[in-house]
Amino acid sequence: MGVVNITPDSFSDGGAFLDAAEAVTHALALLDEGADLLDLGAESTRPGSNAGPVGNMETALGADEEQARLLPVIDGILKQRPDAVLSVDTYKAATAQAGLAAGAEIVNDVSGFLWDAEMAAVCAQAQCGVVLMHTRGTPAEWGTQAKLGPSELLATVHDGLQASLACAEAAGVARDNIVLDPGYGFGKRGEENFALLARQAELLKLGRPLLAGVSRKSFLGRALSSLHQGQPALVDQRETASVAAMVAAILNGASLVRVHRVRAAVEAALIADRVLEQMSEPG
Repeated sequence: MGVVNITPDSFSDGGAFLDAAEAVTHALALLDEGADLLDLGAESTRPGSNAGPVGNMETALGADEEQARLLPVIDGILKQRPDAVLSVDTYKAATAQAGLAAGAEIVNDVSGFLWDAEMAAVCAQAQCGVVLMHTRGTPAEWGTQAKLGPSELLATVHDGLQASLACAEAAGVARDNIVLDPGYGFGKRGEENFALLARQAELLKLGRPLLAGVSRKSFLGRALSSLHQGQPALVDQRETASVAAMVAAILNGASLVRVHRVRAAVEAALIADRVLEQMSEPG
């Protein structure tokens, strides 16, 4: 899953693809590099942002502006690649509905249906694919949340995803249309992410495929600080670490991976898959 951020402020590449034409060009390049699908997001949910429950707090971006950024890019991609599989990265039901009407096939909700009460019904009616991600708290709270031990963290993620899955199914979303995402970096602090990654395969007990999004995350940058004079590695210095974490995610049960740079990820995933094939061979 290649990432296309149509935002001025995303932590990884904010502003680089805010222009619709540039976003379309970038999206097509990711497809050419081997992306199987694209995830298009028009609002940043970076740490410290105002993203959060619709109707209960002031969100960072209104649905109208979010759609104004998003819809021209969907249209531009599909005009040139009608068979492209597109995912809309949003927690707003109105934007999800507009994106699906424009030709997207998947809704990737970072809140796992928790931030907009209408989202589950929109996805059920559309019979679209759904990614339910686990988020602990809101971006504004992440810097002050209490730390969790490995077992407590895994239980928190498991129970949260189980609740989101139950919400989706109760609304009529087909179970086969659902993928679960542990939500690396979303309310998980530093080493907690490595603990979660090490035990990620236990989440397969929920009975759905897993998507892992570890690319360029800040916990990778902090882990590299010994190589950068004690300072976290900058976003553009995290590519090798991103590939390494992605391979770990695949070996620990991820069926899909969300990445910013596709070519290296495709090559690494091919090698990880060969290892998994041998692990499953008898004797």
